[in-house]
Amino acid sequence: QVRLVESGGGLVQAGGSLRLSCAASGIIFSFVPMDWYRQAPGKQRELVATITRSGSRNYSDSVKGRFTISRDNAKDTLYLQMDNLKPGDTAVYYCRTTWIGREYWGQGTQVTVSS
Repeated sequence: QVRLVESGGGLVQAGGSLRLSCAASGIIFSFVPMDWYRQAPGKQRELVATITRSGSRNYSDSVKGRFTISRDNAKDTLYLQMDNLKPGDTAVYYCRTTWIGREYWGQGTQVTVSS
């Protein structure tokens, strides 16, 4: 059974930092690309960052230069380091992957940035 479990969300002041984690099980983690998405209240879910099997990274323009996606294949864990957070980053953050033709999502972790 494939499971993705996010953690690390919370309440932080603008300018602060948080590190999100996504622990994966039921897949060969090193074989799959991984994504971070977020969904703010009343808005569509949006792609924040991606990392390929080989470690190549891409970011949305809204987080480029402030967020860093990384992975630890030995721990089957995906990370999102978020620095210089802004109130506009407030959202539920989800990790996502595809495995054998199916898409999998975590349950999400809430990030709230106060001004």
